[in-house]
Amino acid sequence: MQFQTTCFACGSDNPHGLQLKFHADSDGAASANLALSSQWEGPRGIAHGGIVSTLLDEAMAKAVAATGRKAMTAELRVRFRESAKTGERLQLRGWVVRQEKRLIETEATLVATDGRERAHAWGKFVVVVIPNP
Repeated sequence: MQFQTTCFACGSDNPHGLQLKFHADSDGAASANLALSSQWEGPRGIAHGGIVSTLLDEAMAKAVAATGRKAMTAELRVRFRESAKTGERLQLRGWVVRQEKRLIETEATLVATDGRERAHAWGKFVVVVIPNP
């Protein structure tokens, strides 16, 4: 599951980005496994909250994209449950909850290998029409 190659979150051609590699789950969710290096920390040893929010937003965006609809984030709410430590293995997962006309509601989780949720997000995406160049 690859889209724009210069994307900060998933672009393989962005040397300064996260370079996440998503795959589609059988239930339509988008997932990625990762470990954040110390370059993404806020407090020493802890992933920066803005990076955690970016991860969750991207997982939800990939789940929306898997439906074949082009949409942009309209609203993002994140609940930080426990600190995500740099270097720890994490699973990122986003899915679509509901679609109504142009509004798509989503959720995402960031979970460590111990099964404990580090963060949870709720998002709303608005379907957009992107004109051909």
